[in-house]
Amino acid sequence: MRVSLGVQVVRVVVAWLMICVLAAAQEQSNYTKSSPLGPNVLRPYEPRQVPPVNFANSGRLATMVKDGKLMLSLDDAIAGALENNLDLVIARYNLPIADTDILRTKSGAAARGFNAGLVAGTPGGGTVSVGASGGGAGGTSAAAGGAGTGTNGLVNSTLGTGPPIDSFDPALTGTLGIQHSTTPQTNILFSGVPSLVQATGTVNFGYAQGFPTGTLLNVTFNNSRVTTNSTRSLLVPQLNSNYLLQFRQHLLQGLSIASNRRFIIQARNNREIADVAFRNQIIFTTTQIENQYWNLVNAYESLKAALRALQLAQQLLGDNQKQVQIGTLAPIEVVNAQAQVASSNQNVIIAQTNLQLQQLLMKNAITKNENDPVLASAEVVPTDRMQLPESEAVTPLQDLIAQAMQRRPELAESRIDLNTRQMSIKAVRNAMLPTVDMVANWGGAGLAGALNPNYQNLGGGTATYPNTGYTDALTSFNTNPTYYVGLNLNIPIWNRAAQADQIRSQLEYRQAEARLQQLQNQISIDVRNAQFSLQQNRARVDAAIKSRDYAQQSLDAERKKYALGASTTYNVLTQLNNLTTAESNLVTAMAAYEQSRVAMDQVTGTTLETLGINIGDAEAGAITHMPNVPGVVPATAEQMSTTPPPLAPVTIQPLPPLNTPPSNSKPPLAQIPGAPATPVPQVPR
Repeated sequence: MRVSLGVQVVRVVVAWLMICVLAAAQEQSNYTKSSPLGPNVLRPYEPRQVPPVNFANSGRLATMVKDGKLMLSLDDAIAGALENNLDLVIARYNLPIADTDILRTKSGAAARGFNAGLVAGTPGGGTVSVGASGGGAGGTSAAAGGAGTGTNGLVNSTLGTGPPIDSFDPALTGTLGIQHSTTPQTNILFSGVPSLVQATGTVNFGYAQGFPTGTLLNVTFNNSRVTTNSTRSLLVPQLNSNYLLQFRQHLLQGLSIASNRRFIIQARNNREIADVAFRNQIIFTTTQIENQYWNLVNAYESLKAALRALQLAQQLLGDNQKQVQIGTLAPIEVVNAQAQVASSNQNVIIAQTNLQLQQLLMKNAITKNENDPVLASAEVVPTDRMQLPESEAVTPLQDLIAQAMQRRPELAESRIDLNTRQMSIKAVRNAMLPTVDMVANWGGAGLAGALNPNYQNLGGGTATYPNTGYTDALTSFNTNPTYYVGLNLNIPIWNRAAQADQIRSQLEYRQAEARLQQLQNQISIDVRNAQFSLQQNRARVDAAIKSRDYAQQSLDAERKKYALGASTTYNVLTQLNNLTTAESNLVTAMAAYEQSRVAMDQVTGTTLETLGINIGDAEAGAITHMPNVPGVVPATAEQMSTTPPPLAPVTIQPLPPLNTPPSNSKPPLAQIPGAPATPVPQVPR
């Protein structure tokens, strides 16, 4: 039997140690859990270290650098941002910060709050303005009068108001001490000595704990040992011991488990808001990255268009110089062409610097440290292009609005906030009640010691007392009981502060309801506006393609006429500028169209689902499931190069000298492809 009992004790101890070890391992990353009490009993009093921020870029980026260029697809850009973007790194800390509030409120303390606003520290890539932004709890910032604003910019001054909450964490108190005192006596009648010497040893303990039921338990256990040189003290040393068990129960105010757990409920709701807010941050940052990517593609295409315009201007200048040399063109046309080359060169420089800026913004958006030696000098080359669908998929507007109502993070935050406010209303209502507490205690006292050999009884006679010890003092508790039962009352007559808080909590709740409805109306408008923008930008792209094709054909025809002497440098330059403008408009329209598709996903809250982003990967900052952006195709080698293809040569027919009439042997204009039906004017002298 003894062996079996010993084995059971060992098993229990081993199991307890294993539980403690597992709890210690989990507490390193789970900040909702407290430090275990064993096997290291000092663990709850030791600081827990948070790992420092890792500012090294993820290894994914280094693998994409080829020949000194960062070959970046849109999927890679989004994955790089999810791993490295500092906005997400900052927002990611809000999750464990909200966890610490759960741990804190388990003790009965109030939540400290967290920032549920969007972090928008990445420049470039403007997005649709959705979601709350701010610097305090629930995305708050300081408001007039020092008040704070909460979720979606609403006042939350009554959140947390209610009856006082006792600490749910047990607390042990103790007093250990030794005191020695020597006191001169003016009258030796009571002490029997001219100078009283006492030595007192104190060992007191206490235990206190509150419970969500409104119950408070206090246990005290006090002990003292007193020695003295007084001849009037019967016992030396004298041992005193007593205990007292105190109980208090709220009967009106504070008699509500929900009210006493309101901080815990609020902290857990805030943790849900933190999850939703981080989801909103992912949508915001991902949308920004997509916009930046298409801005980068736009800058690439704009540079190519500017280089093509410069190439055409240079070719025109060369043609004019040749004709001036043979005397078939006035020298002023060379000056005109040189001016066009200078203007085109200016446009190239502007396009180049804009491309460099977009590359810098992209590297900043997808890296933690843009000074990484591998990436610092790398040119960013976008390897994806938009695939323009033949026709737009028509989704009924009501379906889009229904998606937005289900998925938009702001609505989820507002609904959770309403639940918190409902709980707060109940707590504030409970705080209006008078305080009526039932109190009771039970205890006992004991006395022991040894008879003082120097004792002198003032009444005469000899005193007798059995020598007893500390154990005797403890066993005498039952023979010396003490108890008490009663009520504590506190009835405020006007109760104006509680009335004001109760009314204010109702007003704030109604205000939050109105704000929720306003958000729903705003989201409906956002969806409609995004749909209108998508339709308009698609029409803009179609028109830009037609305009580009017409400008290209017009320039080709004008160059042919110019080569045959049927046009002027001014006309060719006009068509060249028209083509440059048309190509620029097409590039801008394509980028605007793609960004309108991105905005549609954002306003309907479907960005993560559309791109296949895994929330767990985003929270961990390590991508195991690559995003997959629909509607894009790999770019061709020509598209990824900023060097335009060589121009088709145009043969310039030599014209007669300026002082020679035109020859009648020229073929009729109608036989020249692309030539006008009207006669070619003579070149003026």
